[in-house]
Amino acid sequence: METAPALVDRLVAHALGTTFGDLDPQTVERVKTRLLDTLGAMAAGHGEPDSAAILRVAAAWGTGDEASVPGTSLRLPAASAAFANAVLARSFDFEPVEADGPDGTRVAAHISGTTVPVALALAELTGASGEALLTALAVGDDVTARLAVASGFDVYSGQDNTGTVNALGATLMAARMLGLDAAAAKHALGIAVNQLGGTVANIFDAASAFKLPIAFAARTAIASAQLAAAGLTGPNDPLEGKHGFFQMYCTDPNPELAGAELGEHYFGDTTIKPWSSCRAAHPSLEACIRLVTEEGVAIEDIDKVEIHVTARTLGGFVGARFDPAERRPVAGLFSIHFTAAAALLHGTVRPEHLTPEAMGDPRIAELLGRIELVGSLSNDQRLTAEATATLRDGSTRHVRVENPAGDHASTPLSRPRLLEKFTLNLGFGLPGMADHAPRVIDAVQVLETADTVGDLMAALNPTCTVSTLIR
Repeated sequence: METAPALVDRLVAHALGTTFGDLDPQTVERVKTRLLDTLGAMAAGHGEPDSAAILRVAAAWGTGDEASVPGTSLRLPAASAAFANAVLARSFDFEPVEADGPDGTRVAAHISGTTVPVALALAELTGASGEALLTALAVGDDVTARLAVASGFDVYSGQDNTGTVNALGATLMAARMLGLDAAAAKHALGIAVNQLGGTVANIFDAASAFKLPIAFAARTAIASAQLAAAGLTGPNDPLEGKHGFFQMYCTDPNPELAGAELGEHYFGDTTIKPWSSCRAAHPSLEACIRLVTEEGVAIEDIDKVEIHVTARTLGGFVGARFDPAERRPVAGLFSIHFTAAAALLHGTVRPEHLTPEAMGDPRIAELLGRIELVGSLSNDQRLTAEATATLRDGSTRHVRVENPAGDHASTPLSRPRLLEKFTLNLGFGLPGMADHAPRVIDAVQVLETADTVGDLMAALNPTCTVSTLIR
């Protein structure tokens, strides 16, 4: 009886052998949507206070002419450019999220923030066509999502999977883009396993290092593929083998799930975030938005707002009360308490509401004192929240949200809303390039017809000689 190929060999063959013709139109459209949304998140990231320091560090690692950092004149080695662009994409927690997988599985994930920067850097390095870029992203996202759902990942485990599965899927994508054969691609995956990591302690402690695992994964992917191309070798089976990924980094994995429906469906991030915050906060802040936009609640009439979430959510990093004196964007991004107040005040939550100046608005501090979080919902209602506003006249208004906006399968954002999000992000992070938005959107929409990514990258880069962020 013939032995079935190992999972690692099946995933390598899938990553290297898929063609653009194998992709159905919905898959291609999803890839383009994630690409555009991630480019917008990268642009918005320039408005985060730490970004200038990140770019200075990346530039100090060594200059090169391999790949660019959109919005600047920086040219860097591909691995350094991918790292910097991934940090920018993660800065306001506004990039695509949540992986789908075979059999309708879902798991918390942030895949595109790694795969898009890696694919763009290597497309510039190799002169890849738009079609090649889209195909590489389709398989990179797919492999990453499959490993994510198969890993049994739990966001409350303490591990940050942006630094584990992202590196593995992006490594196979990098191996494809650099022209490695199957043996070398498998070695690249084994080399990458040596560099996995990440802790959710960053988020609990509101540390700016929360942006780094997704970026280390991007750098790891390119470096691992380059090392394998140079002849270095890795473990025989870096996924299911002894001391491989599933044994070392997973508590309740189901490796078979990663290979199910392979080549039949292409998975990836499922959600385009309408609001800049942790997805776990979206049901609550959407309920607050609807209180003011649909229920007609005026903030000056509010006596108190009770926000009901699951006990698990309340006990997690998003459930702690927010200190009104806090001014760090990361602290606001991962706080239901803060984002609820911002949603009540602004009717949305965007990067401009997470700047130190906006977070210091006295109206935010005043609203925070009137918001109470309650862990009353059952833990199986992960993306459900209820908001009840008690008004000064004694009346109440109530909103329940079960499926927050943004999920491509159940509550997708409209095309105009997707484009508005990108345009606003570009204008926020790179105000001098706000008028470039239509050009970028058009370049992504017809990317499969482009001989190179030159037009897309040109649309994202200013005609200047010195980066205003690093001088």
